Amino acid sequence: MAEITWLGHNCFRLRSREATIVADPYSKRLGYDFGRPRADIVTISRHGDSYGFIEAVKGEPKVILGPGEYEINEVFITGIGSYADMEKGKLRGKNTIYVFELEGMSICHLGTLGHPLTAEHLELMSRIDILMVPVGNQGTITVNQASEIISEIEPHIVIPMHYRVEGLDAELDDISKFSKEMGIQDISPQEKLTVKPSDLPEGTKVIVLDHRNSYK
Repeated sequence: MAEITWLGHNCFRLRSREATIVADPYSKRLGYDFGRPRADIVTISRHGDSYGFIEAVKGEPKVILGPGEYEINEVFITGIGSYADMEKGKLRGKNTIYVFELEGMSICHLGTLGHPLTAEHLELMSRIDILMVPVGNQGTITVNQASEIISEIEPHIVIPMHYRVEGLDAELDDISKFSKEMGIQDISPQEKLTVKPSDLPEGTKVIVLDHRNSYK
């Protein structure tokens, strides 16, 4: 059983029997505070306080920054190199996509991906069960590109991230453009996602998480 909680912006906490992971912790300068979650592992998709503020995490976590294959606490993590813009990093630098193998599932965090996936990326991401995708339409992929990536990967569950919510000091669109693109009529955020392989739906389902529960 894996538990996924959205802590706002690009940041998630993933819990399994083996470890707790925090992806892309950010600074309070973004406008709100998700507390100081404890973690065994921290992954950082891109340099900077908006995605790699390690000081926000309690404990002595192992920090992963960049492409490669990692095994920590019996958790397998693959970092896949990419860019945060359409100009091969000339505008915003590099980005790392992470794939976590947790509880018999493959969970992918796209980070601040700023371009369509290549054939090489798709080969490395051939079986993704849960996809965390930026949908704020600013500073990362566009909503149309996000939709295309979802179609290419065909995950069972999509969790949107990196969009404007109350209290966030960032120039992002809200989730409405993405929900329209995906044909979602009713957005009812849930506190967290607790899932095991047998729970995965047929086809692709979008699940919206509520960052306000990150304070709990």
